[in-house]
Amino acid sequence: QVQLVESGGGLVQAGGSLRLSCAASGRTISSYAMGWFRQAPGKEREIVATIGWSGGSTYYADSVKGRFTISRDNAKNTVYLQMNSLKPEDTAVYYCAARSSLSASYGYWGQGTQVTVSS
Repeated sequence: QVQLVESGGGLVQAGGSLRLSCAASGRTISSYAMGWFRQAPGKEREIVATIGWSGGSTYYADSVKGRFTISRDNAKNTVYLQMNSLKPEDTAVYYCAARSSLSASYGYWGQGTQVTVSS
């Protein structure tokens, strides 16, 4: 089992920055693909960014490309999401998730952290 705990959310003005962290425990995540997802009120959960087990492969949703950066430190069992140039439409609960190499879906999820961007 992998337990994930997100932190770093908060209230920020438009144009500001936040750095989210996702600390994993229970197992090393070095062999897991990791992702950040978000869900805004009244909307479905959407993918924000993903990163491969080695960190060499990343994916970004078009809405965050060029503003957000996903990274991982396998030695610290932690994944990060650096969010710059934040917009009010980035307001959402952000979730960290892990996908094992044996699975096609993300099977482990954190509890989420709230990000609110004021205009």
